[in-house]
Amino acid sequence: MTEDILSELHSVRNMKNSIIGSVALDTANCAVNINLITDCAYEKSDFSDSYAILRRYVPQEFSFTLEISKVTPDAEMVKHKIYSVMCERFPALSAVMTESDVAVKNSDGGFYFEVATVRSPQEAQSAVDSVVAELKKHFCGSFTGKAVKANVDLSYIEVETAEDEPEYTFIPRTFAVNRFVPIETVKAPERAVYIADFDYTSESTFVCGYIADIEERSYVKRSTGEDKPYYVFTLNDSTGVIRLTYFTRKKSIDKIKTLAVGEGIVCECKSEVHNGYMRYTAINIDRGTPPENFVPEKRPSKPVPSRYNCIKPQPFTYYTQGDLFTDDTLPACLKENIFVVFDLETTGLQSVPLNGEMDGIIEIGAYKIINGTISEKFSTFVNPERKTPLPQRITELTGITDEQVNSAPSYKDVIPDFVKFCDGAILVGHNVVGFDFRFIDHYSKALGYEIDGKLIDTLTLSQQILRLSNNKLNTVAEHFGITFNHHRAEDDALATAKIFIELIKIKKSLPTLS
Repeated sequence: MTEDILSELHSVRNMKNSIIGSVALDTANCAVNINLITDCAYEKSDFSDSYAILRRYVPQEFSFTLEISKVTPDAEMVKHKIYSVMCERFPALSAVMTESDVAVKNSDGGFYFEVATVRSPQEAQSAVDSVVAELKKHFCGSFTGKAVKANVDLSYIEVETAEDEPEYTFIPRTFAVNRFVPIETVKAPERAVYIADFDYTSESTFVCGYIADIEERSYVKRSTGEDKPYYVFTLNDSTGVIRLTYFTRKKSIDKIKTLAVGEGIVCECKSEVHNGYMRYTAINIDRGTPPENFVPEKRPSKPVPSRYNCIKPQPFTYYTQGDLFTDDTLPACLKENIFVVFDLETTGLQSVPLNGEMDGIIEIGAYKIINGTISEKFSTFVNPERKTPLPQRITELTGITDEQVNSAPSYKDVIPDFVKFCDGAILVGHNVVGFDFRFIDHYSKALGYEIDGKLIDTLTLSQQILRLSNNKLNTVAEHFGITFNHHRAEDDALATAKIFIELIKIKKSLPTLS
């Protein structure tokens, strides 16, 4: 609605850069007063035309008055505003900058500015883009900004060393091996480790499960030149899946060949890191199964961090001038719960480990809804720590470059902070169950964290409530008049948060939590 109003106002000759400064609604007296701000000298005809446009949007039962103020900011006003926004919303960046690090000059119809930062300009650019959006809410005209590298002597800064988090040692879960029948060993192992917990290097660890797949392969023995067979077993114990390479022995080859898909085996394994991934080799294979009616124990979680160490959330205020005469009463369920709405950008679409490999996270964007209001933001690029560059299709889709992720903090540093941000909240996302949460769950588990949050998927929710041709994020956003920069985590997450609030306002209750 606001976009429609401003579009019409900007067609008036001297109101092309105008903004809505304020709207005062007096329901007791059925009166509305609107203040417009313009940067141009206006005439009587401009006032009349603007009045006529706005009158159509005010209910006829309300009386209406219009005020127009002319405000033309100068470079110093803009500079001061930029610095104050940086201090308020981006304390990590502003901690080592002063107002003199902001340079502003007039440009055609507005201002161009640069912010000098000790951080990577690519990393700081998102903050500058947020400042641009903030300036447009307060001043008329156009604004463009750029983050540049500052030459700052940091030796005078006294760094406060934070206390280390209490050390936590995760003990892998185990179960008793059932129905042991020897093939290569005599003594039955007492217990086997949950496959889901076998993510560490070891010279000898026992796993037990049912064969999901068997592949027979061969290699050439260097000393003799003869072909030697080996097998790759895929094993599932209901907690996870593992692929084991097994090199045959003459004394047991005939028995190994009788093993079939669906049978239970227990394997003594060696595990090592190879090219950044865990590689598992079976040393000995015997028959055996998990316990009858095996129900895995819940995995204990590493404690939620006591503080943010890498990425700190920022206060967020959602300014909107739309639907000024609509009842915005929020359902109690929105006010009584805390929600974290998040979105990810990744190196690809592989959201479950396949052959030990899974795509990585390159950007996290999240917003916290408290008392029905979007109140905090968590946003960062993430270094997926891959040896290969980002796929070209990902860079083309998101605009995220190798330079941006290579200079970003590791997922090992970001995920603990995100776990803290999500603590006690219901998680929300668009296709969150089928995609985004799988990444967060995987990389959280890799660091010892179990996110036990409930999930709400706005994709499913929009399918239940709306009747659209499809329920893609941009389609649902368009339905609610929400504009955003698609395929960037921060923007997608904010759009999803707005969509979520609108859907719950329609439904008036929370859906069944996943």
